[in-house]
Amino acid sequence: MADSVYSPAISIRQSDSSTVPRHSAVVRVTHWINTISFIGLVVSGIGILLAHPRFYWGETGGVGGPSLFDLPLPFMLGGPSGWGRYLHLQSAWLSILNGMVYAASGFVSRHFGHGMATSYSVTQRSTYLSVIFVFFPLMIWTGLAMSPAITSVFPFLVDVLGGHQTARTLHFFCAIVLVMFAFVHIAMVWRAGFLKHIGAMIKGEL
Repeated sequence: MADSVYSPAISIRQSDSSTVPRHSAVVRVTHWINTISFIGLVVSGIGILLAHPRFYWGETGGVGGPSLFDLPLPFMLGGPSGWGRYLHLQSAWLSILNGMVYAASGFVSRHFGHGMATSYSVTQRSTYLSVIFVFFPLMIWTGLAMSPAITSVFPFLVDVLGGHQTARTLHFFCAIVLVMFAFVHIAMVWRAGFLKHIGAMIKGEL
């Protein structure tokens, strides 16, 4: 899978008076770690949805009560939610730590400024930066807001959103946006030369 959440950073080096695009080692490593964690989040998220494919707004919600909307999925009470939640949690923390390394590297290398300006169109830059600095942080926020252990210490995380169920619903919509981004990104990489770009994300050079 190509870069599912973070955009591929490209630094420019001089070689015989020509510029050669190159993915840094940090970008390549964080890209593949992110790919693994993203797959884990999607698979475990589906498992969680199968256990309760209903969404609510506010603080409470449950079986038998009114829902905001229901997904057309089989309702499997007592299903795969246990392993799903465990895998989701582990994948989420891996993604967060990995994202912090990627963001720090991007700021240090000035990729988010000069690198993106020379490598991507305005639309691409806007899309990538929105994913990195809007939807990804919102996913983290809403994820933390669903944890009673976290909100018991930092209640404002969920109070601002209006309740645990609101956090869960917003988390779901953010996930939809990120999955759509991943599909579009893969399609763009495929159109530009899938094997060439995958090789670049492994070896560094295009």
